[in-house]
Amino acid sequence: MSNVVKTGQDESNNATSRTTFGRSTESQAQIRDAAAVETYSPDEPLNVYRLEPIAAPDDPRWDNATNHGIVIVAARTAGDARIVAASRELDFMEVDAAPAEDVTTSNASAFRDDKLYTVIELERGRSDLKRGVLGGNVSVNTIISTQT
Repeated sequence: MSNVVKTGQDESNNATSRTTFGRSTESQAQIRDAAAVETYSPDEPLNVYRLEPIAAPDDPRWDNATNHGIVIVAARTAGDARIVAASRELDFMEVDAAPAEDVTTSNASAFRDDKLYTVIELERGRSDLKRGVLGGNVSVNTIISTQT
């Protein structure tokens, strides 16, 4: 995908756009989410969610993701439940081999794919829980070595 902007003028094309990093709607949402994590209060009511695989075992999407089975988490929202579960997986940033410097693999988690996992709310407004995985087994074998 090109970032070339055609303005209808006869000006030369320098293959750049006027966009600025961190100003898109998605970037602003991520910044707000990160700030919300920092302002977490232990008294904050959380919900309990079950993340359950919904894709068939022979679905080709499983070729690039690990099926962890059913996982129960305490989180703020259904989207946060996906993030909480994905945070338990091993990330390239946590091992001594990264695909590129400062590149995380957490966005590629099966938990974040709505075609692989669905999120079901089990309980609402619990103040006695800490945000995190409550049940199930999240494997750390999500990074497979290609060396023999």
